[in-house]
Amino acid sequence: MEKVRLSKDGSSIDFTAGELPANPKKFRSSIEVESFYRFIHENDLRKEALEIIENVIGRRKAEKQAARVAAKKAKSN
Repeated sequence: MEKVRLSKDGSSIDFTAGELPANPKKFRSSIEVESFYRFIHENDLRKEALEIIENVIGRRKAEKQAARVAAKKAKSN
């Protein structure tokens, strides 16, 4: 059974997720993650995947920064 597949119109990726391990080391070696990496490699999507990851990381950093600013502001009031 295929764990990761491209939608018919090519606009999204569908996942068949099983139970994901809570341990980060086991998560990285889980079948779902391995299948996802294989899908990216086989479909030559490395550049697009990197752009998505950089976008997610940037958004998370901005959210963290906003939370810190809000915490400082709440603390000073």
